[in-house]
Amino acid sequence: MWIIIYFYLFIFSFILSLVLTPLFRRIALRLKVLDIPSARKVHILPKPLLGGVAFYFSFILTILLNLIFLKIFWNSSHLIQLIPSSILGKIPPLQREIHKILPIVFGGTLIMLVGLIDDIKGKRMQASVKIISSILVALFMVFLGVRITLFTPNPFWGGVLTVIWMVLIMNSFNLLDNMDGLAGGVALVATFIFAGITSFHCQLFTSSMLIIFAGCIAGFLIFNWHPASIFMGDAGSMWIGFMLATLTILSTFYSEGQKTLFPVVMPILILGVPIFDTVSVMLIRLVRKKPLFVGDKNHFSHRLVQLGMTQRRAVAFIYLVTFCIGINATLLSTVGRLGAMVILLQAVVIFIIIALLEYTGRKSVGKIR
Repeated sequence: MWIIIYFYLFIFSFILSLVLTPLFRRIALRLKVLDIPSARKVHILPKPLLGGVAFYFSFILTILLNLIFLKIFWNSSHLIQLIPSSILGKIPPLQREIHKILPIVFGGTLIMLVGLIDDIKGKRMQASVKIISSILVALFMVFLGVRITLFTPNPFWGGVLTVIWMVLIMNSFNLLDNMDGLAGGVALVATFIFAGITSFHCQLFTSSMLIIFAGCIAGFLIFNWHPASIFMGDAGSMWIGFMLATLTILSTFYSEGQKTLFPVVMPILILGVPIFDTVSVMLIRLVRKKPLFVGDKNHFSHRLVQLGMTQRRAVAFIYLVTFCIGINATLLSTVGRLGAMVILLQAVVIFIIIALLEYTGRKSVGKIR
């Protein structure tokens, strides 16, 4: 029966995002918070930003309003009778985890504001400033108790891994946001997979948060498909990375009795595309002796377009790669060690095949020219 709640939360956040996105588009146009075209960007006309602020507020309002609704129903002997018993019985365990909302909201607000400052200034914030800001936010989350445990009671190493994971995912989504619908769509595909896993394992809090998050992103994507009428900006891409990093930390992918420990790498595989994009573009810059933190058109999506794909096809291709690797990752909790190693090897081989096709394609294009 909880699937009814998932459906309700998704529709609620989706509609809010659908309403707030055009509102923030008008605000961005009025305040001239625009993404100006440049040599390293694919759009040719200025585009309003603040889409990320729209889905951030959609998320916050969905949680706030529904907590108020829950309190009203819970304190009313008449209204509470309207809730089916199968749903009612799951509310007390969920209430015991509500305290986790505070670090999600506080940390998310901080990183959203960092990106918003960059969006409003109109000048690209230095990469070092973004990285330092994301490290500070990650440390703040560790201080609030959001920490990877990884089967060790030592909080230091758990804290170190938490900071590395959060900084990697926040900045990977910031880099991935380079084409209409790309970062939001990849996040949506990954979120649905994470929601399926956590729901299957009865992790109602994180699965509900993921469904709300998915609804917010889906509402924004209606306006972000190519040709986009609004961009999410750094405020949105950094917040998306923060949310996925945080919710994967708060989720449990391994439970006692499973055949192997490999399920703990599920998040790495499901978010493999943003990680691949970050690692590959950094390697390309190193090989070409270019500055590591200066934007260019060497990202995964750009390389696909250079091979002859349209923007829409390149984005769709990346969605499919995300889904293909992510859906296979869900099997890690059901297979033995050999099966898990096959799944991991398959993911690595998929990225190697993509790299080989890109390399061959570039050579062929060069010969034609």
